[in-house]
Amino acid sequence: MTQPKSEAAPEQPAAAPGGPGEPEPRSPREIRLVMIGLVIAMLLAMLDNLIVGTAMPTIVGELHGSEHMSWVVTAYTLATAASTPIWGKVGDLYGRKGSFLTSIAIFLLGSALSGLSQSMTELIAFRAVQGLGAGGLMVGVMSIMGALVAPRDRGKYQGMFAAVMALATVGGPLIGGFITDHLSWRWTFYVNLPLGAVALAFIVIVLKLPKVRSNAKIDYFGAVLLTVGITSMVLITTWGGHEYAWGSKQILGLAALSAASLIGFCYVEQRVDEPVIPLGLFKNRNFTMVSVIGFIVGFSMFGAVTFLPTYQQIVQGASATNSGLLLMPMMFGMLVISLVVGQAVSKTGKYRIYPIIGTAVMAGGSLLLSTLGTETSRFTSACYMVVLGAGMGFLMQITMLVAQNSVELKDMGVASSSATLFRTIGGSFGVALFGSLFTNRVTESMKAVPGFNAGGGEGSAQMSPAKLKELPAPLLNAYQHGISNGMHTVFLWGAVISLVAVAAALFLREIPLRGGGQPGQAKPEQHLEAAV
Repeated sequence: MTQPKSEAAPEQPAAAPGGPGEPEPRSPREIRLVMIGLVIAMLLAMLDNLIVGTAMPTIVGELHGSEHMSWVVTAYTLATAASTPIWGKVGDLYGRKGSFLTSIAIFLLGSALSGLSQSMTELIAFRAVQGLGAGGLMVGVMSIMGALVAPRDRGKYQGMFAAVMALATVGGPLIGGFITDHLSWRWTFYVNLPLGAVALAFIVIVLKLPKVRSNAKIDYFGAVLLTVGITSMVLITTWGGHEYAWGSKQILGLAALSAASLIGFCYVEQRVDEPVIPLGLFKNRNFTMVSVIGFIVGFSMFGAVTFLPTYQQIVQGASATNSGLLLMPMMFGMLVISLVVGQAVSKTGKYRIYPIIGTAVMAGGSLLLSTLGTETSRFTSACYMVVLGAGMGFLMQITMLVAQNSVELKDMGVASSSATLFRTIGGSFGVALFGSLFTNRVTESMKAVPGFNAGGGEGSAQMSPAKLKELPAPLLNAYQHGISNGMHTVFLWGAVISLVAVAAALFLREIPLRGGGQPGQAKPEQHLEAAV
């Protein structure tokens, strides 16, 4: 496969074992020390929204801006999604260590300023600064690991990132609640500072990467077009069906702007020397297929994380305070399987079977969750969540591994950022589409119920758990059935969409993973040609 030309020096020594596409061998001690810094940085990126979400009622009460509350999250999400591919390219051109340290510094600056905010306007602006840094955290973690560890050995370390994800999902709301109750909401931002300082210290002192000197210029025009396209897509999924109707001029205008920007982006990328995302990468079958799979994994995961707590609180009567713990079964399944698969891939070098199994199990888990009803026990729903989590465990790290194994080392940042971006966009679409399906189904189920109010009053589709106690028993029972019907629709469609991921997984080819010291292993350039 022909890669776009680059003036950047390859980010590895010429004599690296295994050929020019191999990372320089590192000692296990050096890798473990660097991993401490990478894990902390990843924890920062994943914990932030979850901690802040718990503190939002208190923040809004003190800063008096409830009408702008959604923008506290949206500003962060927009900045993260838009900056992700740019951080990946900057790291490839000018050095991964420098770009990663810069992203951490920007994230910490945004955190400190957010904690000092005196108004909702300031908080929204500073959250955008945080998001700009966060876009580089996830990309930096994955691309640096790709530069340190050969794909064949990467599974040994990627399981810990699944553990971080599980820890963040479960611990984030609990930590946020504790900080808000016992300290101040401002500490939900300040807590990032000591953690970030530790991550910076480990990366500065321990991480050694060859210096990169490049005369190439970043494709700023392409970056602007991509940013506008991604921003418009995220706004569509954020506002559609909530702030504005799906057929409104605002949403249709954003759709037209997104389409025009992305078409323009593709046109520009074919005519510059250093494209932000080299379109030639998509000629590689494995890269394209894992991008599709990553999109659907984000689609399913964020959909589940968004709607399962609603079901468990309203139908099963679980406490909202412990909402983070409600997702533990899913995270447990994802963590265990991710660890097992990582070790198996490192030992055997084989990986194709795992995406096939994972997508099928994910579809099965979604199908099981579509059967949730008002009589379903917590144990049964927990078992179903374990199945869905197990399916994701087969996929979460494998998709990144295959994407990185499909490109040369000089494009590691682009591969990492693309995989992260597709998962992020998939999550945005999942929440938007599932949210629309869920609300419509609940509303349809409740229309014939006396006392139903579509405008948000008693018996509406937007009832909070606190107001449930005030409902008469017949209306409460009907509302719980409506929620169950909404869950049925969401996860049934989730199962159908997961079948697309199954098809994509079947098209993957078993290309030998680079590295691992296996006799007779193909050279890196042979891997790339075989994958096309």
